[in-house]
Amino acid sequence: MPTPYGNRGGLAFGAEELRVLRRALALALHPSPASDTDVRDCLRLAESVDDAARESARMRAFLLADLDRYRAALPGSATGYLSLLEDALAAGHQPGADDLAGLRALRGNPRAAALLGRCQVLAEQHLRARLEAPRRPRVPASRSHLLALPGGLAAAGQPPARPGPATPPKPVPTPAEVFPPKRRPAQPPAPPRQWAVG
Repeated sequence: MPTPYGNRGGLAFGAEELRVLRRALALALHPSPASDTDVRDCLRLAESVDDAARESARMRAFLLADLDRYRAALPGSATGYLSLLEDALAAGHQPGADDLAGLRALRGNPRAAALLGRCQVLAEQHLRARLEAPRRPRVPASRSHLLALPGGLAAAGQPPARPGPATPPKPVPTPAEVFPPKRRPAQPPAPPRQWAVG
């Protein structure tokens, strides 16, 4: 089983595991039917790598927790803190403001001064990488679901339509329009006149 190698969090493979890894790479580069034995070996190796990666993450978490404790006890814990910080940096730890402040507090210690210079360089590189990374436009949460609908504008590669100007409100009807004046009843026709004969 591959195991975490030292404090750097790397993996150390045994001879049998390297044989399986070489066979898996050969199958990936030159696809050919794999035997049942090859498949079982590759699955076992994948499980072992997953276990080793989880163990490495657990060890790194313990290392960073120890680093926090030693930093809180500075300057009395300077020797242990500097050793732990070196191990954490080797394992990929990104030094933060707390690390820089702790190192600055150890003025006069040449080892701390060297680590401070190294951590400042790493912090500047990290900041520069973040600033230079392309920023993706953020879509408001209220629109994200609508833009992701199949067949929507986002799927067609078109920008979402912006709302146009608001239509003016309809005029409010006057009372005369709502309640028109009552019509006078029509006058009944006059009775026909009878003419006297004779």
